[in-house]
Amino acid sequence: MSEDEARFAQEMKGVTPLKAQNKAELNSSQQADPGMERRRLAAIETALDTDNFLSTEHAPELGPHDIISFVRPGVQHGVFHKLRRGRYEPEATLDLHRNTVEEARRELWDFVQQGVRYQLRTVMVLHGKGDRSPRAAVLKSFVAQWLKDMPQVLAYHSALPYQGGAGAVYVLLKKSPEASEANRERFLHKRPDHRD
Repeated sequence: MSEDEARFAQEMKGVTPLKAQNKAELNSSQQADPGMERRRLAAIETALDTDNFLSTEHAPELGPHDIISFVRPGVQHGVFHKLRRGRYEPEATLDLHRNTVEEARRELWDFVQQGVRYQLRTVMVLHGKGDRSPRAAVLKSFVAQWLKDMPQVLAYHSALPYQGGAGAVYVLLKKSPEASEANRERFLHKRPDHRD
């Protein structure tokens, strides 16, 4: 042992090492300000909303009692007919009454994305008629445009009178890729010429 090491050992005699702790010491004087939670939620919302391409710029104006209807090419006539007649029970409902256009844009986007994720086929959106509005039915106009813009929406039609009439819409959603594959498999196994 060198002279320096010996001197160091003499100086350190009787010293015990500190025990390591696996937790951080928090400064208890740091108080959460009232806006912190709002900022946190806004950051989460912004992160979720990044794919939302729906525009609030313009939508063709509709009247309060106009019936809205849309069907993509390839949707079977019988399927659309049943949707129009309310024969498919809505598996989920979104109520947009009293929402601003921006709030409705975010709500509708999230609703459709979750509907596809949870493999829902028919949902209903309550947009209201907008007959108290001095202008055309603003929210209804935007909802009709947004639903057309979303590739996950195969068709929609205004609801029957007892379910909201011109103030609500039935929406037929596209199957998720997993559900489509499961259907394909089920169909293949039912065919008489199918061999394993």
